[in-house]
Order: sequence, then C-alpha cells, then structure tokens
Amino acid sequence: MLGLEITSIPSILPTLEKMLPAEFRQLQWIMNAYTLAMCSCLVAMGALADRFGRKRVFLAGMTVFGIASLICGLASSAPVLIGARFLQGASAAAMLSCQVAVLSHQFRDGPERGVAFGWWGIMFGLGLGFGPIIGGVILALLSWHWVFLIHVVITVVTIFAARMGVVESGDPHVVKIDLAGIITLPIAVFGFVYLITQGHELSLASGTGQQIIAISIASLLLFILIELKIQRPVFDFKAFRIRNFSVAMLGACGMNFSFWPFVIYFPLYLQSVLGYSSVVAGLIVLAYTLPTIVVPPYAERLLQKRGPGFIIPVGLFTIAMGFALLHITISSGHGNWLTLLPGCLIAGVGLGLTNTPVTNTSTGSLPAERAGMASGMEFSARMISLAVNIAVMGFVLLSGVSAELVDSVNVDSLASIATTIAAGNFNAELLGGVKVATAHNAFVNGISWVTLYGTLAPAILGLLARLISQKKPSKQVATS
Repeated sequence: MLGLEITSIPSILPTLEKMLPAEFRQLQWIMNAYTLAMCSCLVAMGALADRFGRKRVFLAGMTVFGIASLICGLASSAPVLIGARFLQGASAAAMLSCQVAVLSHQFRDGPERGVAFGWWGIMFGLGLGFGPIIGGVILALLSWHWVFLIHVVITVVTIFAARMGVVESGDPHVVKIDLAGIITLPIAVFGFVYLITQGHELSLASGTGQQIIAISIASLLLFILIELKIQRPVFDFKAFRIRNFSVAMLGACGMNFSFWPFVIYFPLYLQSVLGYSSVVAGLIVLAYTLPTIVVPPYAERLLQKRGPGFIIPVGLFTIAMGFALLHITISSGHGNWLTLLPGCLIAGVGLGLTNTPVTNTSTGSLPAERAGMASGMEFSARMISLAVNIAVMGFVLLSGVSAELVDSVNVDSLASIATTIAAGNFNAELLGGVKVATAHNAFVNGISWVTLYGTLAPAILGLLARLISQKKPSKQVATS
C-alpha cells in the first residue's frame, strides 16, 4: 500500500494540475508533503514503536492513514489535498518503521530472514511497480479521487490482518522518549526542503530566506548535540561506526537521489511532451518500476554470498547506467516508449539490487531490540533524501527550462513562463508568446538536465559506499 501510494500519484499530477487546479509548486508539494511528513516522523515513530510496542503503533498509524486517505479523496482544492498528504505521510511513517522492525524481530538470522525480506521487497515492489498503471486505470475508469479512496478499503483489510498475524514486540530498555530529538529534526528538514522548493521565489539573500536558513542550521546542530549526549537517542550516531550500516545508509540515500524523485517528473514528460495518455504513461513507468518486483530475491542471495559492500554499490552503479541511457535518449530528442525502455529497465534492476539489501543490512547491523530505531534511521535517510531531491530535481528542471528560454523570453516574465512549462502546461495563452514547439524543447532540455543529475548522484554515492566497505571488517558495536 505504501509503495502504491508513492507511484500511483505521479500519474494523476497532470490531471490535478487542470482539475483542482494546481500550480507547479503545488504539484511539488502534493508529492513532497507526503515524503516530508514521513521523513520528519520516521525516527520519532521508530522510537515510539520501540517504547510502546510495534504492533500498537502500526495499528494506530494504519487508522490515521485511512482517515487521511479519505480526506485526500474528498479534497476540492490543492491546499486541502496538501494538508491531507502531510497527515498521510506522518501515519505512513508509523506503518513503515513498524513493519520493518516487526520483520527484523520475527526473522532474526540466516536464510529465513533473507526470504522474509525478499518477500517484503516483492510486496513493496508490487505496489511501486503497478502503482503507475493502477493510477492510470483508476483515472481512466473513475476519477482521480479514487486513487486515494482505494486506500480506505485496503486499510480496513490490513488492520484486521495485522491484529491476527503480528506479534507484539519492543525495546524493554527504553524508559523515556527523546522528545527534544523528535522535535528538532523535523524543523531542520522542513526548513531546508522549503528553501529548495521555493528557491525561485524566495531569495536566499532576503530576510525570510536568511531566517529559515538560520533556524534550520540551528535545529540541525541542536539535534546532533542532543543525540550525541542522550542515553537512548532516537538517532544513534554511534551506529555509523559499523561499516555495513554506513554502506546501507549511503544506499538508502542513493536510490532517492535519482530513481524515486524522477517518478514524479517522468509522467509529465511522457504525457505533456510525448502526448501519451495516462494509461500508456503508466505502462511505461511500470517498465521503470517492474524490476523491483522480480529482482529482490536474487539481490538477497547476492547479499548472503557477497555482502552489502558488493551488492549495494553495484545496485547504485546500475541505476546510474540506466539514467545515462535515459539522458542520451531524451537529450537527443528521440524519446518514445521503445527508445526509453532500455534505460527504464536497467535503472529498475539497479533499484531492485539495492532496495531490500539496504533494509536487511541496516536492521541486521544493530541489536534486535533497537530494530525500530534502525529502521527509523534507514527510512529517514530514504525519505529525507527523497524529499530533498524531489525539490532539487524540480529546481534542476526549472533551471534547464529557463536556460533554453533565456534568449527568447523577457527577463521579467522568464520565471513565470518557465514555471508554467515545467508543470507540463503548454497552453498558448499562458506561454506569453512563446511558441509551443519552443516550450516543448525547453521542457526536454529541463528533463535531460534531470537525467544527467540522476546519473551522477548515484554513481558518486555508489563509489563512496564501495570505498567505505573496503576500509575494515564490519562488526556490530554497542549502541546507546
């Protein structure tokens, strides 16, 4: 369900842009509100799950998620939808951190653990892989509202299943909650992401921009100081002394420097530039995500044989290779479903090689009673990097569009026209005299910049992961 929620929404963004209506930055926030709330709350939810019980927190998160999905489905304006997406993301954080902690507790060692995480990867991949086509089909047969409302039904079924099948677990050593850490991290993350997202309108030299920077930096430094001193932190920096844990965290970030944020912008290119319907665009994005269903069992076998220091960097390098092919195809101006297919499949294989080994390694590197914290740290790394890179990719897209228009558009209107084009809107009345063909070329230039970024980022993080894995033998150290 969480995977479905991530990849089904991009397929309806062009429709939301017209029907709500929503501007480009509102579309960014419809996606980013979910990931931002999730990454802000993951560490806190992992700690709460260790303290109060993972099954209990999971069921509470499921209930709130169902209510938030209902509000999303009934929303009639972009601000209401964005607010409900924040609530969805916060409750999804509870569900995600708890499900991984439960798996880590009930399957602790050996091949059985690999099989369990392999199946978790398959089920998560099913939602991720079929999300685009499911979103497109629901949009074609019903309306965009049902892309959210379907989660209400799934939530009810999942709650009954969880009550019967999940064993309660937690950390018996937790006495009190690290409230200061829970508060300071979300403030820092929100501030940085807000600055990136609003960068074209909010000058960093302005008073407001400087205040946000100061608050974000102060919150981050305070968070680090608190976590280093407190006895039972929600984010234990001592875990980074474990080589394999550090490799896993780099892998968690690397996937979200390219693969997942691109899912938000890819459908805009497919529908607005290439002219595909939402269903066809969903099928193309399905090819991009489908390998995440097939590859996880093989990735777990490679993890058992070669270790995380091998499989995680290989996965990141494979993602980079796929994006390199996408960059060549798109920048050449010959993009269509057939020419895009090789890059999509290779990038998807890379994600499949990285995803479940990252989760298995991060939770397996720390003591079992700290599984909630470990999963919270890992998925915080995922969601923080995803939230930041949704904003960064939007900035890169806008920059690429603006660079193509700079010689043909008045400076005063450049920002507004570039924003309109970046949202996939080629309505001649809104282009300020810019020809539709020129607008198409500008969008292609922007999306080619995005794929170049998606090539370089995972390659660099993959190299760092490989270098760290070669330092010294991995060992489990005592955490706070």
